[in-house]
Amino acid sequence: MSDRRDFFGKVLGAYAGLGALGALYAAKRTWDPLPSVKAAGFTTIDLSQAQENVLYTEMWRGKPIFVLKVPKQDKKAYEDKRLITVGGDKFFIAIGLCTHLGCIPAYYPDQHKFICACHGGQFDAAGEVLKAPPPSPLVIPPFTVKGKKVVLGEAGPEYKKLKEAGLVA
Repeated sequence: MSDRRDFFGKVLGAYAGLGALGALYAAKRTWDPLPSVKAAGFTTIDLSQAQENVLYTEMWRGKPIFVLKVPKQDKKAYEDKRLITVGGDKFFIAIGLCTHLGCIPAYYPDQHKFICACHGGQFDAAGEVLKAPPPSPLVIPPFTVKGKKVVLGEAGPEYKKLKEAGLVA
């Protein structure tokens, strides 16, 4: 009788162990990001056709991304260290949300600046604050340069260099 109990005890223990492994596997799967979320993590922007002083807006992780080929005539902004050099041209790439309250500022090409309609904050063509209340410049997302393309969501050497210099958050 004891052999039979030992056998059923082992079978019950193995069954409970399999159940526990199945529960752990299911729990881990719920922690993993969905494939759609993983796909939204990287956005590739082709800058080969970008025109000077024209604002392009892309989406990355549900946020607007401003892409601006900074005009050489705007000397102050063109020399800003926050700009990204791609194929010999300088680009301003940032999350298009005001650092004050998260409104989306508009770009005025004739003035070479962004103006936030919510509280009147202003940024130059390199995203630096010209007029308060924004507490900091527009945020540059992690990026890497691949030829004439920029991949958002991947912290490449160019981004790391800006971060080491304290130019990105």
